Formats: sequence, C-alpha cells, structure tokens
Amino acid sequence: QVQLVESGGGLVEAGGSLTLSCAASAYGYTSYCMGWFRQRPGKGREGLTMLYNNGYTSYAEYVKGRFIISRDNTKNTLLLQMNRLKPEDTGTYYCAAQCSRWRIPPQPEDFTYWGQGTQVTVAS
Repeated sequence: QVQLVESGGGLVEAGGSLTLSCAASAYGYTSYCMGWFRQRPGKGREGLTMLYNNGYTSYAEYVKGRFIISRDNTKNTLLLQMNRLKPEDTGTYYCAAQCSRWRIPPQPEDFTYWGQGTQVTVAS
C-alpha cells in the first residue's frame, strides 16, 4: 500500500512557475512508475507526465516543454516543475503510482494509488 500526499499548489499569475511535490509513504517507492494528472473545471482527469522506475519520462503534448517530472529519492518525493503557466492550466493536480501500462499521455485507469490532489489556479 502506498500513500501519496501532494503539496505546493496555489495561486500564480500567468507566465509564472510552481513546483508540486508528492510525498510517498512507502519505502522503495522508486520501484513504481509514477505520474501526474490534473482535472480542470468541468473536465475529466487527464494525464500529464510519467516517470518510470528506470528514469524514463514521457509527456503529453499539451505540457511538453513546460512541465518537468523528477524524483527526489532521498525524500521519497515526486516533483512536478511547471513553467510558463497558462490560465487553462488551472485545476486540481494529482500524483499517482504503480502503473499497469505505459501510455502517452498516461491514462488514469492504468494507475493504482492516488493522492488527494492539490489546487493550482493561474490568474490571467
């Protein structure tokens, strides 16, 4: 069982940056593939980026070049650095762990463990 807790959300102006964190409770979480998703107002949950346990990463086209996924293994933490934020990036952001498939963009149904989400609001 893995527990995930996101943090780092908040209000930022368009063009600004935020870094989200996802703290994992399980020792050895680096063995999991992990991902970031978001749910924008009135829309379904959409995949943003994945990080496999060998370090391989993938990104959805709509965040490629702006968002960066990484791990801090000393803190059992998954990170999402978000740059050049746009108002349409507003939503609740979730991290997820343990994927059954590798798809681009990542799909929610492929992940087992989820955090509770953190709100990101980008003001125009």
